[in-house]
Amino acid sequence: MEDLDLENPLTISQSQERDPSDAIPILFAAESDHMPSLTKNSDISVRHEAMSLIVKERFFSNLDPFVGFLAVNYLDRFISRQGMPKGKPWILKLLSISCLSLAAKMMKTSFSLSDFHSEEGIIFDPVSITRMEFLILGGLKWRMRSITPFAFLDFFLSLFERNDPPLKEALKARATDIVFKSQNDIKIVDLKPSIVAASALLSASHELSPLQFPCFRTAISSCQYVNKKELLECYDLIQEVVMDGYESITFDNESSSDTPVNVLDRHFLSLESEKTHSSSGHNGHSRNPILRPESEIKRRKLNDLCCNGSNDTFHQLSQQMQRC
Repeated sequence: MEDLDLENPLTISQSQERDPSDAIPILFAAESDHMPSLTKNSDISVRHEAMSLIVKERFFSNLDPFVGFLAVNYLDRFISRQGMPKGKPWILKLLSISCLSLAAKMMKTSFSLSDFHSEEGIIFDPVSITRMEFLILGGLKWRMRSITPFAFLDFFLSLFERNDPPLKEALKARATDIVFKSQNDIKIVDLKPSIVAASALLSASHELSPLQFPCFRTAISSCQYVNKKELLECYDLIQEVVMDGYESITFDNESSSDTPVNVLDRHFLSLESEKTHSSSGHNGHSRNPILRPESEIKRRKLNDLCCNGSNDTFHQLSQQMQRC
C-alpha cells in the first residue's frame, strides 16, 4: 500500500499522475466521504481530552506533526459515527493511542508501540491496540486516505495571479499554520476541507499580501467548486481563530524548551478564549469586515452538546478487555 501524503491523498490510479489537474475533480467529489459530523454526536469536553492525549503521545513519540493532525481526523470521524466512549477512562486513552498508531502506519512513519507514553499505571499491549484499530477501521469503513484541507492548498494557490514563488510559499506556510490551529474548533472541523483550505489561504493573503487580497478573494469565490455562502461562513470562523490574539500554535512549532504541559496549555488556549470573548462582548461589531463590509458578524455560541450515539462498541470492547 502506498504511503499517505496529506497534500496528495489519492492513490496513483485515482490521480492519474500524467496530469495533476485530473485529481482536482476527484478530490472535490470525494471530500464529503471523509468529513466528520461532530456537532450532531459529540461531547466537546471529551473530544478536548482525547485531542490532548493525541498531542501528548505525539510529543513523547516524536512523530511528525501531520501524523498528529491525521490522528485527530480519524478520531473526529470515528466519534461522529460511533459516539464518544463512556465509562472507564482507559477506553478514551486506548482510542487516542490507536488513532495515532493508525495515522503513523498510514504515513509510513517509523515508530514503536513501546514509544507511547504511559501514565497512571495504564499500559496497553499490542493486541489491545490492534483490536481497537480494527474497530476504528470498521467505523471509518476503511477510508483511511483522509482528504484534509492540505490537499487543496496548491489548487487554490494556483488561482493567485501574482507570479511570486516566495510569496506563494509564504502564503502556503501561513495557511498550513492556520489549518493546524483551526482543528481545535469543532465548528470548523465540520466544514468541507476545501472550504477550510480556501478560507485559510484568504486569511493568510489578508495578512501577508493585503493589496492582492481582493483579487484573490474574487478568484476563489468564482471557482466552480466553491460555494460562496459556505466560504463566507468559514472565513468568518477562521478569522475568529486567527484574531483571538493568541500566538499561532500548531503541532509542529513547539520549541526545544517546550514541555507537553505548556504545549497543551497553549494548544487549547483558544478553546477557553472563546468563552471569554463571548461574555466580554464586542459591541456586536464584526472584527472581520473583509468579506461583509456592511454587515455585522454575530459570534456563534458553542452549544452544550452531549453524546447521543450508541456506546455498544465500547461496551463490547470493555467486556473483552477486563484485564486492562
